[in-house]
Amino acid sequence: MIVWINGTFGAGKTSTARELAGLLPDSSVYDPELVGDALRRLLPPKRLAEVDDYQDLPIWRRLVVDTAAAMLAELGGVLVVPMTLLRQEYRDEIFGGLAARRIPVRHVVLTPEETILRERIATRQEPGAPEVVDVRVRQWAYDHIPAYRQALGWLSADAHLVDNGRLTVRETAQRIADAVRTGTAAVCDIVQTPEPTRETVAAGVLLFDDRDRVLLVDPTYKPGWEFPGGVVEPGEAPARAGVREVAEELGLTLEQVPGLLVVDWEPPRPPAYGGLRLLFDGGRLPEPEIARLRLPGPELRAWRFVTESEAAGLLPPQRRERLHWALRARERGRPLYLESGRPTP
Repeated sequence: MIVWINGTFGAGKTSTARELAGLLPDSSVYDPELVGDALRRLLPPKRLAEVDDYQDLPIWRRLVVDTAAAMLAELGGVLVVPMTLLRQEYRDEIFGGLAARRIPVRHVVLTPEETILRERIATRQEPGAPEVVDVRVRQWAYDHIPAYRQALGWLSADAHLVDNGRLTVRETAQRIADAVRTGTAAVCDIVQTPEPTRETVAAGVLLFDDRDRVLLVDPTYKPGWEFPGGVVEPGEAPARAGVREVAEELGLTLEQVPGLLVVDWEPPRPPAYGGLRLLFDGGRLPEPEIARLRLPGPELRAWRFVTESEAAGLLPPQRRERLHWALRARERGRPLYLESGRPTP
């Protein structure tokens, strides 16, 4: 199990994690910041210059998950992880990756009042560091307070909150330990999707409203928005898989088998295996059916109808290309074959 201690910079995560490890039996501390430090030495300066924060590096997010899984396999017990995650899509990716490995996560957020937080940042000491470095670290912490305030909305719905503004480190750790033992800090409610071990076939279904906007869904277990759909089970017809996934994800029963729009071959890009990605046309939904759409709890966070230009800001690049050509195929009335999201010459 993982106890993930979140909160903005200066909230007291690291000191609380060390104290908590002494209260929870058979526990160890794993600080993903060490992964970032290693990447600063391993990656070429040109790549590092492309991002403002090592959290923006996909390799960091993957290594955080892989290292946590390896440590638990080696040590067992409880892993206490002090790490700020203020971008929901990064939380989705990391916690989704842990869920895929069947690792339960109890998500705790330290929430001291801003005045107390600012006082802590102002008096924070970096042992052995020159003053110029200390000033830079403090400014970094101040700069992230607005992002923390903005993230509190989804954090409050996602995690167990602990106001440690007037608590000692020991008291904070004791409160978290009690919440873990009693289940007050529940296991993060996120779907478990095992990582593929070979190429897969996935079927998505495009559904439209009366303004020809397309329906997208926001999964909790991976970054970016997506089309309703999922992996085709062995022996299952892809179109039927799309119909099944729409029923499971949205509570909507499609009366007809949807027509094919695109077949897209996604090449393997380690560590992903790639495979075939199919999009089908589920047609327009009348208002009464839209009103009856329901989400399945931990798997999807939200759904919305969007224009193609709006979708471009929500979908990852390859899904964006796939949607573009699926809409062109719908206009032309004939399916298209794609490779890596683009028609072949």
